[in-house]
Amino acid sequence: MQYLLQLLVSAFLAILFLQSGVEDRQGNLEWLKGHFAKSPLAGTVPLLFVALIILEVSAGVLSGIGFFALLFAHNSTIAFYGALVSAIAILCLFFGQRMAKEYAGAAILAPYFLLTLVAIYLLGT
Repeated sequence: MQYLLQLLVSAFLAILFLQSGVEDRQGNLEWLKGHFAKSPLAGTVPLLFVALIILEVSAGVLSGIGFFALLFAHNSTIAFYGALVSAIAILCLFFGQRMAKEYAGAAILAPYFLLTLVAIYLLGT
C-alpha cells in the first residue's frame, strides 16, 4: 500500500510542478509584477520569479524521475528529494502570497503543502 501511495504522490507532484514551471512565463511575470506592486517585494519580482521557476521545474523533474525510479527500481530517494524541493517551492509561494496580502491565495496553498509533507513522510520511510 505504501508503495502505491509513493507512486501516486510522486506522479501528482511531477504533474503539478512541471505544468506550473513551463506554462506562460511572460504572462505570469507581468501579472506578478502587478500583483506585488504594492508589496516590499515589488522591485525583486523578476529575480524571485526566475528562482521560483527553477524550484518548480526542479521539483517536477525530480518527482518525475523519482516516479520512474520507484516504478522500476523501487528506490524512493529521488522522489523524496522531489517532494522536499516541492515543499520549499510551496513555502516560497506561500511567503509571496502573504507579502502581497493575498490571504485567500495563501490559504489555497495549505492543502498542497500538507500533501507535500505527507509525501516527504511516505518517501522518507
